[in-house]
Amino acid sequence: MRDMGLLKLSEPFAKLLTQGMVLNQIYYRQPAAGRRLFVNPAEVELRVDAAGERSAYWLTDGQPVEQGGLGTMSKSKNNGVDPQSMVEKYGADTARLFMMFASPPEQTLEWSEEGVQGQYRFLRRLWKAVHEHVSAAPVAMHQGLIRIVTPEAGAPLSAAAVQLRWQTHHTLERVTGDIARRRVFNTAIAAAMELLNAVSRYEETGSAARAVRHEALEIIVLGLSPMVPHICHELWHALGHEQALIDESWPQPDAAALRQETVEIIVQVNGKLRGRVQVAAGADESTVSAAALAVDGVRKFAGEAPPRRVIYVPGKLLNIVV
Repeated sequence: MRDMGLLKLSEPFAKLLTQGMVLNQIYYRQPAAGRRLFVNPAEVELRVDAAGERSAYWLTDGQPVEQGGLGTMSKSKNNGVDPQSMVEKYGADTARLFMMFASPPEQTLEWSEEGVQGQYRFLRRLWKAVHEHVSAAPVAMHQGLIRIVTPEAGAPLSAAAVQLRWQTHHTLERVTGDIARRRVFNTAIAAAMELLNAVSRYEETGSAARAVRHEALEIIVLGLSPMVPHICHELWHALGHEQALIDESWPQPDAAALRQETVEIIVQVNGKLRGRVQVAAGADESTVSAAALAVDGVRKFAGEAPPRRVIYVPGKLLNIVV
């Protein structure tokens, strides 16, 4: 492009991200004389016998082939995957999501048909969640993300609604950092998946609950849009937006939603999970220890004697060593 006069600088990029290799299974036959004949994994059927041994058979003739284990996809090994066939079967967004979720971009990626199917199921769950939400009541067309300060008549949000709002904006904070700063997409996708699970568990009804749920679904769709552009474009309009998602400004997390009055602490005894406690945000170790030892499931394993040691990770975990 420089030599054609389209650019006036020699190096237009500030940083290089070298992608990892994609791995897939290798199958072949070894003739008595000559080179190996490699068989594409799509043409191979795996069978398990009564003893649990797996054998591979070429679908063309039903005869066995040798298994060479995982190796880099290449034409010479005939173990590449045709993206078009996967797009036709699952859609382009599923293909993109699997490849970006399976590993960080600079690491090797092990190809997995089961992994592709898992991402396909997740996108179906997301589609269903949005359409069940919008079909339950009319959605007003609007610009920008919903911002909830207080619901009707200034009544406070329930504890469950406050928790979902916290996770919603915490997810936005995580996704923003993962994509914009760290360039790590699999953890951004995982955060969106966790938020969808939280939305699925949230069962409250009413206008305030609906607004909280709507906001969470918007953040999921927005956060996934760089990886899943086509489905998210459709869902963004379904959620009541007139402007295309690609033209929206990236929002900032709501600082008020991220403030927590209480936090949930995981309690372990000798490294094993024995309970959870809710304590005030910023509670010190002695307060958390007293609350943890008041839980029957924790006291049962901790015993009556003073612990040998207490390990406290503020705001997250308390491990009682006995």
